[in-house]
Amino acid sequence: MPLFSWFASRLWALAGVPTLALALGTAALPTAAQQGALNRQQALQALNHADPLRRLEGMVRLADIGTAADADALMPRLQDRDPTLRQAALAMIWRLWGRSGDAAIDKLYEQGMGLMQSGNLPRAVAVFSGIISQRPAFAEAWNKRATLYYMLNQYDLSMKDCDEVLKRIPNHFGALSGYAQMLAERDQPERALDLLERAYRVNPNSGNAEPLMDDLRRQIEAKRKKST
Repeated sequence: MPLFSWFASRLWALAGVPTLALALGTAALPTAAQQGALNRQQALQALNHADPLRRLEGMVRLADIGTAADADALMPRLQDRDPTLRQAALAMIWRLWGRSGDAAIDKLYEQGMGLMQSGNLPRAVAVFSGIISQRPAFAEAWNKRATLYYMLNQYDLSMKDCDEVLKRIPNHFGALSGYAQMLAERDQPERALDLLERAYRVNPNSGNAEPLMDDLRRQIEAKRKKST
């Protein structure tokens, strides 16, 4: 998978829980009827449980009932000792980020996502712009519009929207890595490396991150030598 999973729509969907449970070598998660659904506090507590299946249960439940603000609680699971849980956390963080807390806005968000995935980019921009005007605090609307501007080669607008995302969610690894890519393409390796290192500290799950950071460091060193 490319480093800049900011553009990877597959990560915007919740990972399949039965598949994850099987990958952990365990039975499927208990149903609500068998065990009783966790409340928010119980789900948060389960995130740090010694049993990986229990951690997964907490993650799934939080993704079901939580808000975008709850994505922060899942960030440590991006460095979970179980690789399956790391991938689950990634998907669930994207799911939480895509939740505004307003049913009408969420419906518009899904409409925008559908347009985006079908390739109707200008119309998708219009939908996300409308969401931003109604609910400017919704960071993921800015992020999706930044993605669209990038796809439309409107890089200055994309970077401005990335700034808006990071004002609201400083650890948004998608916006950080996407912004870094655009800066690297504009011969700004110092700024690109800073953002990419920030993204990697939060989400170290890309196999391409370290080679790309090394390449940026080489560019920085080459520029330094050239200037002396």
